Amino acid sequence: MYTNALLTDLYQLTMIQGLFFEGKHEQACVFDRYYRHNPFQGGYTVVAGLEHLIDYVHNIHFSDDDLAYLKRTGIFRDEFLDYLKNLKFTGDIYAMPEGTVAFPQEVLLRVQTRKIEALLLETCMSMVMNHESLIATKARRVRTVAGNDALMEFGLRRAQGKSAGIYGARSAMIGGFNGTSNVLAGAMFGIPILGTMAHSWVMSFPTELDAFRAYARQYPNNMILLADTYNTLKQGVPDAITIFQEMRDAGTLPKTYGIRLDSGDLAYLSKEAHRMFAEAGFGDAIIAASNDLDETLISQLKLQGCAINSWGVGTNLITAKGSPSLGGVFKLVGQYEGEQFVPKIKMSDNAEKISNPGLKNVLRIYDKKTGKMKADIIILEGETIDPSADLHLTSDKAPWRARVIRGGTFNVKTMLEPIFIGGKLVYQKPSLPEIIRYANQQIDTLWPEYIRLVNPEEMWVQRSKKLSILREKILKEESAHFF
Repeated sequence: MYTNALLTDLYQLTMIQGLFFEGKHEQACVFDRYYRHNPFQGGYTVVAGLEHLIDYVHNIHFSDDDLAYLKRTGIFRDEFLDYLKNLKFTGDIYAMPEGTVAFPQEVLLRVQTRKIEALLLETCMSMVMNHESLIATKARRVRTVAGNDALMEFGLRRAQGKSAGIYGARSAMIGGFNGTSNVLAGAMFGIPILGTMAHSWVMSFPTELDAFRAYARQYPNNMILLADTYNTLKQGVPDAITIFQEMRDAGTLPKTYGIRLDSGDLAYLSKEAHRMFAEAGFGDAIIAASNDLDETLISQLKLQGCAINSWGVGTNLITAKGSPSLGGVFKLVGQYEGEQFVPKIKMSDNAEKISNPGLKNVLRIYDKKTGKMKADIIILEGETIDPSADLHLTSDKAPWRARVIRGGTFNVKTMLEPIFIGGKLVYQKPSLPEIIRYANQQIDTLWPEYIRLVNPEEMWVQRSKKLSILREKILKEESAHFF
């Protein structure tokens, strides 16, 4: 049986084979994972995928079938394949916990291990966290405009594969959704499963009213009726009212009941449906909506005064409409040459692609009074900030800008937590409800300016003075080779 050890790019395997025969495969090194731009032109990214990544790293190994396949390619030599038989992860990983709000250039994941392991893990590790963070961020944008309304993840049939559907549903929960239609994701992660009926149910009976009555008999406690199969206001809503009246007269009307709209002018139809329900004495009936919804459309519908209070979001969530990928990267930032650690930097003609060298962490500054986030500082590991002293901040993008945060007015938190140490899992994985609570708390630390959908403010993220000096020093040394 093939394993996830093969879930990588060919060049990773050819590089580590080359390093193996060059005697460099066990060189200790440090890689950082970060991204350069927020997705959806937004103000933040929600970190997700760590639990999936932990499972991948914890179980990484080459099976006999893996090695036999690699041998058949004709690319890999027997001595190297023999070495892979006993390969497992032996290093350290530090990461921001799932649900953390992050910003461009920050270290989200730090891998300290042998180069052969880092290169082998790079592709799958990036895939997992890029995808799941992207969906969690999209979901959070939807939650931002939905307020306290119910949010249902309906994307499985439009997901780009099984894994995307399953882990996308989990990521949506981290981003603030209430449940999913995905039964397997519900079973795997303990996510509430939600759903009503399809048009095919209604069309399977002589009349819409017959279909609603049958559904009420079968599922009296899940009374959300799909009201737009034929004519929403002339038939669907009146038929739903008839069912609700019958159930109320029989004393079986559940606390939660209502309709779902899946087509038409959702703002107009929902307002008219609510009026009709209220006149019939069912003013508390839920009006759910679906049909290619996303944060932009939901925002517009609310501006038009729609009466919708439950939203089924599918295609545009699970496919991350607006940002098809999160451009997370995985860069070598240092390696040991003998006993000496040598910081490394990636040069580029594009300034934003020049990496930050060295062993790093991220410190987050919170206002002590409000609990709101003030700034993030990328530091060299071991640097500290004294919260009792004034903190002077300067902008990397605009050096002429400066801020002073007075001592005693702020708290400092270290953002990277140890996940693996010496190949051993040391992280106590939180439950999904715990991750969701933490994610909600993280969003609450952001001022509204950073959450808005259009033209959000950028969080103040800067390098520490020591990191900036190290970066400039290496840049000058590397540039000198070309002059």
